[in-house]
Parts: sequence; structure tokens; C-alpha cells
Amino acid sequence: MRAPIETILFDFGGTLDANGVAWKQRFHALYRAEGLDISAAAFEARFFAADDPLVGTLSPATDLSGTVHALVANLETQLARGGTGANKSDFASGDINGDRGRRVASRFLAQASAAFARNRAVLAALSERYRLGVVANFYGNLEAVCRGAGLAPFFAILVDSHCVGAEKPDPAIFRAALDPLDARPETTVFVGDSLPRDREGARRVGMRFIWVTPEDSPGETRATVDPQVEHAVTELRGLIKILS
Repeated sequence: MRAPIETILFDFGGTLDANGVAWKQRFHALYRAEGLDISAAAFEARFFAADDPLVGTLSPATDLSGTVHALVANLETQLARGGTGANKSDFASGDINGDRGRRVASRFLAQASAAFARNRAVLAALSERYRLGVVANFYGNLEAVCRGAGLAPFFAILVDSHCVGAEKPDPAIFRAALDPLDARPETTVFVGDSLPRDREGARRVGMRFIWVTPEDSPGETRATVDPQVEHAVTELRGLIKILS
């Protein structure tokens, strides 16, 4: 018989700020809506070239708006130069030059804001019964982002990969949340949208896993995922039924 759940750990991007769609895919869709004809693979290269320089360079006080604007400024630079390599010094200001980038940032933030509004009630209800935490591969400013989004009060711990020096699926980043909470893996469930990072990390640590994934996801389905995925939800409020 499985031990009852006492602790729930969440991913951030794609899980708390969307219904199972990662930042890379959301930005790609927004740029496509702006008329940019670029394949998912080509955009992925430019996204990571824009994303990587932000790790450890953003102020810890940077909120989600500042983070998104810095990322979009980098993306605009990458798209303008064709996605060639760049140094961190190439991405210094965080200022977006051009209406397209400003529209993309604004729409991304509006979508995230709507997700936060939906999810606050879910997190409030869950926090009455469980210890909650966040474990995210992030830039070093996760606390400021969660605080600005009005989510921080629900969480007993916020673990940022840059701050602890380990990234999912490395068990060390999950231990950075479990140990301070005196939580056991067998009584903890991890909620996330990424199979390679979230599901795999939960498997390595011995936690249960709930997958947040869109109904029309073109990727793996529950039928093709190993038994570590006991449940899948299309939005966070689905957790209430599963955990009740």
C-alpha cells in the first residue's frame, strides 16, 4: 500500500504559468502568430541561445515581466542575426527594440497572468492539506517571480537551479526541497510538464509524478509513458480530484 501524500512539489514554467506548455513552445507560437515563418527546430536553437545568457545574470529581484522582457530582447537579437552564437555581453540591456517583440512579451505575460489567476485558488486549497514547494530550472530569481505573481505565500520552499547549483533531473535539486521540509520521497508527488526533466527527476528520487499536459499535445501520451506517470491533468485544478 502506498504511503499517503504529504508534500507536493511543482515545476514553475509550463506548470504554474500555463497548462502544460513550455516557454519555448509558447514563444514559438507567439512569433508564428506575428507572421514569423520558422520551424520548431530552428526556433529552438535561437530560443536557447537567447535563454542561456540570462542564467545568473538577471538580478535576483527581477520579476516575471523583467525576465520575459530580457528574454524577448535576446530573442529579437538572435532572430535578427540568424541565430549565430553570442556572448553574454551581447545581451546587456534587456530592452526590446521593435513593436513585434513588445507585442510578444505582452501576450506572453497576459497568458501567464491568466494562468496565475486560475491557479491561485487551486494552490490555496492544496496548501490547507499539503506542504507545497517549487523546484524549477530557473535564472536565479525564482523567488521574486513567484512573489510578483502572488504565488509565494502558498509555498514552504522555492528551489531555483541556479541558486543550488543543480538542474532537473539531477536528484540533488529535488533533495534541496525535500530535506529542508523533512519530506520523504514516498510521501511526495512532483507536478510538472516535462517528461525528461520532471518525470525523470521524480523517478530518480522515488517520488510519484503527475503530468500537466494539453489534451491536444502532439508528444507522448499516457499510453506511451512508463508507469511512473500515474495521472495526467490538462490544468492544475485537476489535482484536486486526483488528490482528494
